[in-house]
Order: sequence, then structure tokens, then C-alpha cells
Amino acid sequence: MKSLQILIISCLFIFFNCNTVQESTIKPSEIWGENPWPDIRKQRIKTLLPQALKTANVDCWLIICSENNNDPLADHIGGENAGGTAAFLFYNDLEGFHSMVFSPSGESTALDELDIHDTVVSVERRTSAIGMAVDFIKEHDFKTIAVNTSTSNAMADGLSYTQFKDLETQLGELSERLVASTDVVYEWLSIKLPEEVAILRKAAQLTVDWQIEAYQQVVPGKTTDADIARFLKEKMKTYGVSDGWSPDQNPNVNSGPDRGHSHATDKVILPGDVIQIDFGIKIHNRWVSDIQRFAYVLKKGETEAPDDIMHYWNSSKAGNRAALAAMIPGVRGVDVDKAQRVLMTKAGSEYVMWSTGHPVGYVAHDVGPNLGGSQESHVRPASEKILKAGMTFAFDGFHAWKLADGNIKTISVEEMAVVTENGAEYLVAPQEDLILISSEK
Repeated sequence: MKSLQILIISCLFIFFNCNTVQESTIKPSEIWGENPWPDIRKQRIKTLLPQALKTANVDCWLIICSENNNDPLADHIGGENAGGTAAFLFYNDLEGFHSMVFSPSGESTALDELDIHDTVVSVERRTSAIGMAVDFIKEHDFKTIAVNTSTSNAMADGLSYTQFKDLETQLGELSERLVASTDVVYEWLSIKLPEEVAILRKAAQLTVDWQIEAYQQVVPGKTTDADIARFLKEKMKTYGVSDGWSPDQNPNVNSGPDRGHSHATDKVILPGDVIQIDFGIKIHNRWVSDIQRFAYVLKKGETEAPDDIMHYWNSSKAGNRAALAAMIPGVRGVDVDKAQRVLMTKAGSEYVMWSTGHPVGYVAHDVGPNLGGSQESHVRPASEKILKAGMTFAFDGFHAWKLADGNIKTISVEEMAVVTENGAEYLVAPQEDLILISSEK
């Protein structure tokens, strides 16, 4: 019998260790497949950029890429491997849309083989790629020349001062035709292809699944917020994904008063706590999720959350659903924000300073309309922007209340959605019920 017990224990040890090894050696490609960015990038240039130029009323868009201090949009156009100065030109004419690159000879062959652009012109050493691009611009007599100088969008502000001055000098009188590329970049990046939305769905689902699993680890009176954060960090490491935003603040696990965007602390999770997990992952080093899930720790003798907590939860959920219903093509971001603020007032919520939502995609706070501003005296320009099909958002339903010590606690039911021609739809099933954690463990 003793030998049999030893055998069983040995087999269990091998089983669990084999499972551990198997999980720890998972490769991202085994879960997500090969990185689709190269193909998606080409599609985005060919199918979305022509319309972005038209909507922005721009004849051509010039991006200058360079070594070691590259433009933020370099990898969106194939200029991430620049070993010298390269000039990328995108323009519409009577024959259609065109993309042309003046690339240093050391990189031009490899860039041409990627088949991203219509034409790649090899620029020999000691010849200026910018000068060749300027000659082409003059030849075609473009009336508006967009360049990456922007006061409102960092993604459209990659042109250095010296590059701008060089461009001005070479253009001469035509430099008066230079305009900021803010609108071009906005129109291009704010829309996601269906293939990208599908990837975001997968990322969102994994984000949710891990949060649910994290809540299953909680032992009230013992587990800390930081313990839950470490659990999620290990899941990310195992599955080969990276942080959706600053690693120090992702995930944000908080069982106490509001802390805003912050790191998880060593606060011990206790009965009666409402726990927030704000978590996002990045897959293929490209697409980002941003979702929150909430739980309540039952006190001794409780089988469900008390009435006040359920009121806060249902109010938050109603605000989220109202925001989704308002996300129709053609409405402004501020209108989406207003849709839930009305409900918050009726439900007796304390003031919540955060916007209802924000674009999400390549970064957690991506390019696109801001879903906020309805309670402010001045609405920022991003909230005046209209929603369009193909835009993706992370957005909250809010309810805030005062704790016994006077601090504020907010439930922010955050989901992800894509705007379609007929309205908006969740990327994954939204949280319907407050997760309940037993304190009798």
C-alpha cells in the first residue's frame, strides 16, 4: 500500500509538472498564429489611406524616416528599418492612389521586396532623399503637402525641427503649401480593419478570462491587491503578451478607495471590499485591450451583495449600456458621454471626473474621438469629433459613492466595442453580474 501511495504521488507530481512545463513553453504564435501586421499594414495603406487623404483635403502626405530618431508612424508605413533618411510620399491623382518611397540604397532593395509601396526609388549615397521627394512634389504641383507637425496629436508630430527647416529650404516658395498632417493621421489611424477588430476581440476575451481566473485566487484576509497583479503578470509572461500600457500600472488592482491610474499596493483584500481590476494586454506587439472587471467580497453570513452595493453596480452597468446605445455613426463623442451622465445624476452618483471612454487599438488611449466633456464648461476638440464605423473604444459606466471614511469609491464598468454602420457592438460579452467572492475559505 505504501508503495502504491508513493507511486500515485509520483505520478501526480509528474502530471502537474508536465502541465507547468507545457504552459511555460507556450509560444505566442501557437496561440495567435503568425503576426498578421505585415499584411494588415499593406491593406491599411491601400484601402484606408486614400480616403483619409480625401477626407483631410490633402493632395499628398510626406513622411520622413531616419535612423535612431524615427517617426512614430514609421512602422505603419514600412520605414521602421531606416538606416538613413528616407522620404515616403502618399498621394491621390486622377489615376488613383499612389505610394512612393525615396529610400537609401542600403535599404531600398529589402523595402521593395516587402511589396508595400507602388514604387521604391533607390537613393545613392550623398544624394538627398528629401531633395528627390521635393523634386517630385514640384513636378506634380501638389497644392497641399501634409507633413508630420501637429500641436494636438503626438503620432502626427514626428518631423524634427531640422528636417522641417531643410524641407522648407528645398521647397522654397512652395513651403507655403505645407500643412499639418493631423487630420490625415486622425482619419487613418482611428479606423480599424475587420481583421484588426477580430484580433482585438481575441485580446479582449483573454483579458476577461484572466481577470475571472484572478478573482478565483482571492483568499480574503490574506491575498493582497499586488498578489492579484502578480498573478496576471505571470499569465502575460506565460502566454507571451506584453502590457497594454505602463507596466508599473498594469494591471491596476484596487480593493480600496479610488486611486486613479496607479499601481497595485499591498493592501489586504477584506470582506466587504469592492475590487476593481483594470487590465490590458498587447498582442503581436501591436493591438491593445483595456477592460475592467469588478467583484465583491461577501461578509460572513452574506450570500449576495448588500442592497447599496447592488445599486451602485446596477447603476454603473446601466450607464455602460446607455453609452453603447448612443455609439452610432455620426454622433459626437460628447453625446456618448452625456447619455450616461443623465443616468448617473438620477442614480445619485458622486461626481466622476473621467471621460466615459476613449479610442483603443494600437495603444490604450488611441487616436479618435474622446467620449467625454458633457459635464465640463469647455468641450475639448477630440470630444466634438464624430464616431464612424470601424472605430473601436474602451468605455465605462460609472457610479461613485462616499465610503465611511469620506473617501470616494467608483465602479467603472469598462467594456470594449466597435462601431458598425448600424450602431455599436461589444467585442466580448459584457459583465452582467458582480463577481462574488466568499470570505469563508
